[in-house]
Amino acid sequence: MTETQPAPARGLRAENVTVTFGRGDRAFTAVDSADLQVLPGEIVGLVGESGSGKSTLSRVICGLQRDYDGTVSVDGREFAQKRTSAQWRIVQMVFQDPFASLDPRYTVRATLAEVIRHHRLASGAALRARCAELMEMVRLPEEFLDRTPTAMSGGQRQRVAIARALAVEPRIIVADEAVSALDVSVQAEIVALFARLREELDLSILFISHDLAVVKKLCERIYVIHNGRLVEENTTEEIFTSPRDDYTKTLLKAIPTFDSAYLDRIRREEG
Repeated sequence: MTETQPAPARGLRAENVTVTFGRGDRAFTAVDSADLQVLPGEIVGLVGESGSGKSTLSRVICGLQRDYDGTVSVDGREFAQKRTSAQWRIVQMVFQDPFASLDPRYTVRATLAEVIRHHRLASGAALRARCAELMEMVRLPEEFLDRTPTAMSGGQRQRVAIARALAVEPRIIVADEAVSALDVSVQAEIVALFARLREELDLSILFISHDLAVVKKLCERIYVIHNGRLVEENTTEEIFTSPRDDYTKTLLKAIPTFDSAYLDRIRREEG
């Protein structure tokens, strides 16, 4: 009888990831034996307060933090700590501060074209058409292609940052505090944009935040990280109705009000 082989792991997996900074008595473990999975087409939240290790874990997943123990894989294929060009395309990050992550000297067109050319995805008329398509994806007018970040609002700059991440046709987006620097009304617009992009592009999204109110409106599952350790994982409903860990309960008590009615309206307009 032929032995049945186990099905390969689906989606993004981080397994037993540990990151330690410093040596000897000064060593500090920022992430401690973390296991995390994001299935294809799923939006998963990673929440914790400042300094909890969530951004360090996100940098491991995106390939920006190369010094770590453990593995990161997609569909069972392990990523090297030094990513190949093809692996860079699979997982892209959207950072907290769009102004800091965009070159103020570059127009939006130049920013997008640089990434597309680097990965040899298009040139000439096809590149111009791709830039226009990306503007449509993030709901910005095409004329914004000739603007620089200094001529935009914070929300518009974050849409450009999302367009740049989408330019290489990733399968997974890691959004690291991607709305925390924005006004509440603009936060709702960007959250709705992520939800729509997931539906249209079948993206997987790891949404990292300290704000459970925002995560509740977007994510199907949530991981909670505290002092570098993942202390709880469950569906969003279970996290909010039956939290197990004391730290999760503390986070829930500190939730600010997030205007869900406004978000619902923005989602309808985005759609």
